[in-house]
Amino acid sequence: MPELHLHNSLSRRKERFEPIDPNHVRMYVCGPTVYDLVHVGNARPVIVYDVLARLLRRLYPRVTYVRNITDIDDKINTRAAENGEPIEALTARTTEAFHADMAALGALPPDIEPRATQHIHEMIVMIERLIASGHAYAAEGHVLFSVGSFADYGKLSGRSPDELLAGARVDVAPYKRDAGDFVLWKPSPPELPGWDSPWGRGRCGWHIECSAMSWKHLGESFDIHGGGTDLIFPHHENEVAQSLCAFPGSRFARYWVHNGMLLVDGEKMSKSLGNFTTLRDALKRAPGEVIRLLLLRTHYRSTPDFSDAAIEEARKELDRFYRAVEACPGVDVGEPTAVVMDALCDDLNTPLALSAMHALADRALTGEADAAAALRGAGALLGLLGSTPDAWFRGAGDDAAEIEAAIAERLAARKARDFSRADAIRKELLDRGIELEDRRDGTTGWKRLARQGG
Repeated sequence: MPELHLHNSLSRRKERFEPIDPNHVRMYVCGPTVYDLVHVGNARPVIVYDVLARLLRRLYPRVTYVRNITDIDDKINTRAAENGEPIEALTARTTEAFHADMAALGALPPDIEPRATQHIHEMIVMIERLIASGHAYAAEGHVLFSVGSFADYGKLSGRSPDELLAGARVDVAPYKRDAGDFVLWKPSPPELPGWDSPWGRGRCGWHIECSAMSWKHLGESFDIHGGGTDLIFPHHENEVAQSLCAFPGSRFARYWVHNGMLLVDGEKMSKSLGNFTTLRDALKRAPGEVIRLLLLRTHYRSTPDFSDAAIEEARKELDRFYRAVEACPGVDVGEPTAVVMDALCDDLNTPLALSAMHALADRALTGEADAAAALRGAGALLGLLGSTPDAWFRGAGDDAAEIEAAIAERLAARKARDFSRADAIRKELLDRGIELEDRRDGTTGWKRLARQGG
């Protein structure tokens, strides 16, 4: 097996991956804040770390992949109030929607999916440790982390003290010792969620949530921490500070892996900019496998643009892969080639792996069964080609018999040299999103152009 190399945001270079325990690799990835439907940009890290988890499972005997659910947050509180619904109902509904959307993309569920509200005890324990060691202080019902107490603050993001303060966007409150200090615990009024604590009824700050959940499920030190580049500061920077200070001598995360943001017309896709496309809407335009491939066609550290043209390119690419599989019926899933494995082990180079898959498709299209098996094996590693060619091209639907009858009628019209009727049937089917595949010896098949869902 090839050696895995990953770009480590902490060292700012590509490094050979050396797990703490080669028999058990542990990875934590920041999950969604469940207050709304996710957009396509939110799906990118899910797909990136799904592929990484699949790859790790091929390389190591045991992998524990943890991805959290943030179900306590001011955005959640605000949205629930706007909707006039209980917070628990909102988070339950949006969590279920998130799971359905990720399944449509072919993403496997993480091994553990902790929820912030289930880990208040661990957060309180960590905060108490930070206060006892002088890295945090209580003030007016709040508990704040003292940034000045941690000499390496800013090491992950590489920001200067002035940049850190400018980028933190923190409230300058009178109870803070330093403007850059961030909240670990804050008081909750009666109408908002709250838990009893040594500092009064309150709720956690965002950053302490992930530190507590990763500690609970992966230990004080683990191998990989993943997320989008937008989380490097302040979220991941603050995680590093509070975790290392709460557990002196630990490493927290050894490798920090960050995916680039998805762009729309050159700008980051985000709810705050209003330029987002929900994944639900994207899945009305193309199957989930198309969206998945679109997100894998560029390197995970890049910033690709999301567009109709990109969707069509991904669709055509998948059509070609499925044609190659179709050319060798009955072939099982084989082992991915060394070229595919080498590409993925080189900092998850999915574009290079896809290029190798096209080379396999070239051979499979000529009837080479071994190439088709390797193509399916590479697809499984990337979470692709999980359907059958027939299901892919003809899609789900209860109108297949009706379509076949129309094709038979068209064939009869052509034999009777009633070409105007044959052309009319072809146009009727095309208007319904059904494309016929004609050869000299007749219609050999059909496929849906406007496939819906995943």
